[in-house]
Amino acid sequence: MPQPNASLLYKVCQVFCHVGMQVVFDLKVYGAEHVPAQGGVLLLSNHQSYLDPVCVAVRLRRPVSFLAKSELFEPWGFGWFIRQLNAYPIRQGAGDVGAMKETIAKLKEGHVLNVYPEGTRTPDGEIKPLQSGFALVVRRAGVPIVPVAIAGSFRAWPRDAKVFHPSPVRVKYGPPMHMDGLKPDEIVSRVDRALHGLLADLRRMDRAERAAAGLAASPAP
Repeated sequence: MPQPNASLLYKVCQVFCHVGMQVVFDLKVYGAEHVPAQGGVLLLSNHQSYLDPVCVAVRLRRPVSFLAKSELFEPWGFGWFIRQLNAYPIRQGAGDVGAMKETIAKLKEGHVLNVYPEGTRTPDGEIKPLQSGFALVVRRAGVPIVPVAIAGSFRAWPRDAKVFHPSPVRVKYGPPMHMDGLKPDEIVSRVDRALHGLLADLRRMDRAERAAAGLAASPAP
């Protein structure tokens, strides 16, 4: 099966974002090699801020598709723009069957899809209880999951802030997880443990890095 290609706009934005994320946020990424080189993949990440889609996708060789709340597509110009960046709409809290079917179809077509199982941005930087809807997608699509933890983007752009500010951001991809034959609650539990473990790893690495540089410890998020 041929792999989905990135649009020209996606490629241009990725180049600019790569530079911007490095300069403004000192972005460091670990474990990107865990993302399979071909075939459908579901990237499940914690959700700290509006920066997260860029954090997840900017260092990957493969283009990444995203779910976004349907309201973002209502302004025509912005809706066109984010569609070119592989976003497609979902109605939050409305049981959007169409979006779920499209998600499963895209995964079976070989897309790399980024989903935030918390459902919304965290209010405090910690991982909130995961919603179970993604487990149905996992069971029906039959593709590997790659858990992704993000640390620091909450400090850079808290939920109640209108704009971001410079602050270090770290991303870590875990090994692919295969969930064949598992029940939805087992899938949710395993992903939850993986995300918490990766986030804890990033925070330990951040403390060690700052200690080696003789800096004070940074806040946990």
